[in-house]
Amino acid sequence: MSNDQELPETQIEVEAESEQAEDSHTEVTEHEYTVEELKQELEETKQKAHEAWDKAVRTQAEMENLKRRTQKDLEDTHKFALTNFGKELLPVFDSVVLGLQAATGDSEEVQKFREGSELTIKQFEALFTKFNIVAVDPIGQAFNPEHHQAMLMQEVEGAEPNTVVNVFQKGYTLNGRLLRPAMVVVAKAPQNN
Repeated sequence: MSNDQELPETQIEVEAESEQAEDSHTEVTEHEYTVEELKQELEETKQKAHEAWDKAVRTQAEMENLKRRTQKDLEDTHKFALTNFGKELLPVFDSVVLGLQAATGDSEEVQKFREGSELTIKQFEALFTKFNIVAVDPIGQAFNPEHHQAMLMQEVEGAEPNTVVNVFQKGYTLNGRLLRPAMVVVAKAPQNN
């Protein structure tokens, strides 16, 4: 026995009508595109593709720049991590040097003090070398305001104007970056009376 035989005729007619209604709703009306419409749509699509490509290229460039900046910042952080520590250490070193210079006399205690201070200074200098802290001692060089701080200008016979003739306090750099400027006396041109 088939399914059609089991159902009454009215039910079969209702099902047939509903199938026809569904078919009419599912039909897609196709629009006939003209050549001009297709050309216009192609140009719009090309424009969108070009904009998307341009945006992708710019994003890639921005990411590369960000990567380079981050890498440089990280390298600088590692390279100059000791900046604050170095700045705080320099006055201690200066005090040891000044103490050694002040220790005069020939007594045995003074000699032991001088010997201990000299060993301490050598340890400081080895530490500075290890961490690339370099002294700026510019006697005889041209005055450089980026590395020197002029404390005094004076006429010095035989010295070129704007050259360093005396250093009150050495300056220091860490990996080429200034930690402390050298405090210097700068020669000035003689005044003609």
